[in-house]
Amino acid sequence: MTTTRPAPRPADQRREAVLERLRTEEDVWVATAGPEGVPCLVPLSVHWDGAAVWLSTRGANPTGRNLLQTSAVRISFGDTRDVVLIDGSVEAFSLHEVDPADADAFAARCGWDPRRAKRPGSPYLYFRVTPTDVQAFHGEHELTGRHLMRGGVWTVPAG
Repeated sequence: MTTTRPAPRPADQRREAVLERLRTEEDVWVATAGPEGVPCLVPLSVHWDGAAVWLSTRGANPTGRNLLQTSAVRISFGDTRDVVLIDGSVEAFSLHEVDPADADAFAARCGWDPRRAKRPGSPYLYFRVTPTDVQAFHGEHELTGRHLMRGGVWTVPAG
């Protein structure tokens, strides 16, 4: 039995698909590891500001601690047949340090406001993730050419 696979998407089409998902997805998978190397994978709400991904979680939970300690993260969307992997560098902002415009945009996009989430002794933090590497592929036939960004620079021009 022979199966016919579609032709791999051109790189500019993949880039536009990644940007569309960043604009429209509500949640992403966030993978971190602490200095000991213990992995942690959680879903978090996401806001894309056109240059960076914004996340928010409590600084005391494993994801928050890992982001604070290592400043490294991998973000992925949920579908294993439409893979987008984003590695990035992380900057953390307390509720008092975050620019109100960024916090307002996060709340509007995500439908909740970390500034209003009350947890005694465990405040929420904002994390701005600047993409450094982006991969996108629809299965094995698209593995070649999956790297759309390396070192913070898109390898394919905007379409």
